[in-house]
Amino acid sequence: MKKIFFIIIFFTYSFFSYADSNHQKQIDKLFDQLKTTTSYQESKEIESKIWELWTTHPSENSLTALLSDGSFYMSQNKLESAYDTFTKTIELDSNWAEAWNKRATVLYLMGKYELSQADIDKVLKLEKRHFGALSGQGLVQTALNNYQKAIDSYIEAHKVHPNMKSPLIMIEKLQLQIKKESI
Repeated sequence: MKKIFFIIIFFTYSFFSYADSNHQKQIDKLFDQLKTTTSYQESKEIESKIWELWTTHPSENSLTALLSDGSFYMSQNKLESAYDTFTKTIELDSNWAEAWNKRATVLYLMGKYELSQADIDKVLKLEKRHFGALSGQGLVQTALNNYQKAIDSYIEAHKVHPNMKSPLIMIEKLQLQIKKESI
């Protein structure tokens, strides 16, 4: 009986490891394409595929559904419910970068910028190429009046996603803000 139990555990773990590995390989391939494409339209399509993979848990459909529920609450401006849902998702899988990213977004919308930054730090530890988190960090640092840190975040976002226009727009606005405040 013990032998059967261990065989089941082994195959379950092997399946989830394969799913995680395959998921990561798809993301890596898309990031390679994102860096090399010169077409804005193609970059938007690649970005969309990356977001789809990020918001889909590599092995647990129930976690994908939970993340979706939290996103729905956020879209309805039910921020406490969204926060609770994303927190539960993180508790179930603390290695899923997108759960941390979604909660960071909710915390930003709640005006809890330091807590949002702490969650962004977790996202970037798990997925350093997360251009959404890097852009979000720019917003958080702007709200905290840390303009140079915001610029640095947008520069990193632009390096990862060269065709994304918002980082360049934000860098220009922040540089003007710094210049305005130094006068």
